[in-house]
Amino acid sequence: MKYSSSVDLPVQANVVRPFVEDLSAYPSWMPMVHQVVPVSNDVWSVELRAKVGVFARSKALRMRRTMNDDSVIVFERDEDDNRQHSAWVMRVSLSPSAVGTSVTIDLSYAGTLWTAGILDRVLASQVDAGKAGLVRMVKNA
Repeated sequence: MKYSSSVDLPVQANVVRPFVEDLSAYPSWMPMVHQVVPVSNDVWSVELRAKVGVFARSKALRMRRTMNDDSVIVFERDEDDNRQHSAWVMRVSLSPSAVGTSVTIDLSYAGTLWTAGILDRVLASQVDAGKAGLVRMVKNA
């Protein structure tokens, strides 16, 4: 599964960056990020959760920030249990826009838990809801 979504924010990148470079900030604006616990400077334990009617799906991931430059931040799944795991990669791109900063989130997942048809749409709607949450957060910053 691959999903990409963008939002233009009426602020400069330095205002947006604290909300997107530290996974600990994500629960405040991204609905599917239920809980984040820092493990080290660039590693977090993340619980994703989404509801489909009366059913809920959750997934625990250990994520590492593998890139953090002026315009791109990348988080990749990095489990430490010596087992094979499906890849999760989230790439956040920041670029100047006519109104301030454009934020693009590219999410890719190589497993099957979240890709059972309707769950694709639920995951996409959660990311889209996160855009509205990010707009609210930066306006209050």
